[in-house]
Amino acid sequence: MPPQPRRRPFSGLRDFLNQEAAGGYVLMAAAALALIAANSPFAGAYFAGLDRYVGFELGPLRMRESVLHWINDGLMAVFFLLVGLEIKREVLDGQLSRPSRLVLPGLAALGGLAVPAGIYLALNAGDPASRAGWAVPAATDIAFALGVLTLAGDRVPSSLKILLTAIAVLDDLAAILIIALFYTAELHLWALGGAAAVLAVLVLMNRLKVRLIWPYLLAGLVLWWFVFESGVHATLAGVALAMTIPVVRSPGRPDAYKASPLHRLEHKLHKPVALLVIPIFGFANAGLSFAGLSPTDLLNPVPLGVVLGLFAGKQIGVFATAWTVVKLGWSDMPKFASVGQLYGLSALCGIGFTMSLFVGGLAFEDPALVDGVKLGVLVGSLASALVGLACLRLFAPRTAAIEPRPA
Repeated sequence: MPPQPRRRPFSGLRDFLNQEAAGGYVLMAAAALALIAANSPFAGAYFAGLDRYVGFELGPLRMRESVLHWINDGLMAVFFLLVGLEIKREVLDGQLSRPSRLVLPGLAALGGLAVPAGIYLALNAGDPASRAGWAVPAATDIAFALGVLTLAGDRVPSSLKILLTAIAVLDDLAAILIIALFYTAELHLWALGGAAAVLAVLVLMNRLKVRLIWPYLLAGLVLWWFVFESGVHATLAGVALAMTIPVVRSPGRPDAYKASPLHRLEHKLHKPVALLVIPIFGFANAGLSFAGLSPTDLLNPVPLGVVLGLFAGKQIGVFATAWTVVKLGWSDMPKFASVGQLYGLSALCGIGFTMSLFVGGLAFEDPALVDGVKLGVLVGSLASALVGLACLRLFAPRTAAIEPRPA
């Protein structure tokens, strides 16, 4: 009987990266379909479908919102739940659990937030209305970026994939805080009180070591409704729920994640979010009609600020900060990676598709400004993807220096 090939050990990180890369490809296809739909004979049906109001009545509970609103406030709460789970896992039981591992991605993410925001504000300083979009170029789309990173092939070391993931997770954390602090509407104290009470119940369940997932999800639905009614953006309920899901630190066994509710829920949510939730969001939000647009429209302050923030700001902020940290000896250079590849990774951080479109929808109500954000995000993200991919391929180290691959 011929010898059987060895099975590679389970790797949560490898599984995570593979799923995120696949989600990136699906997201690209969804964005392309949205652009086709918005510029086809079906454009009227596409936009009318998103604007159509649907809802339900359940006793005194009445909710009626547009399809786009349900996607952005309801479906995206599941995405933010997954983001919260990833942040909590990385901080407690992952790549960000040790301060020594936090220095490089933490400072790089901070530089990648400050420089794009500064560029945008500099270009929109004279207009109070457009200044509200300063956070649009601040975040990195992890699914899109990892999808492009995978296109570079196996000459990209895993250290860069881990660094990109860590930067994107911290970017998402910053975006969550920005949404909570700067994009909150009028507050309703009764709903905030209800949300606080539900959150207290969730924390108590955690303290009592409730390991079943469904009670947390059931309470999370109630929490979402209170947050929706409170004036705070409803998707933040997903993050708050994630913070209460118990985590059991892995003792080193390949199947240890099965004992942890957080790891189990994160594992179950990855594919639905990557392959369904985010593509639906992309299809609903990326549609931009090119009718009446010209190349000079990119020179308007909002799209220009977004393009330069994503393309130039991310490259400057992430690379300059990361290179300085390495030169000062505060952290090591990512293993088996060249300086050129580190620059390529910095360029990929300028792919801000999902979170940038999301923040743009919160920042502006004027359809013209929203379209400006879409135009800037599409151009800035595409340019960042092309430059990042080129650098990762062109500046790959010589064969002898490439990371060894397992048999």
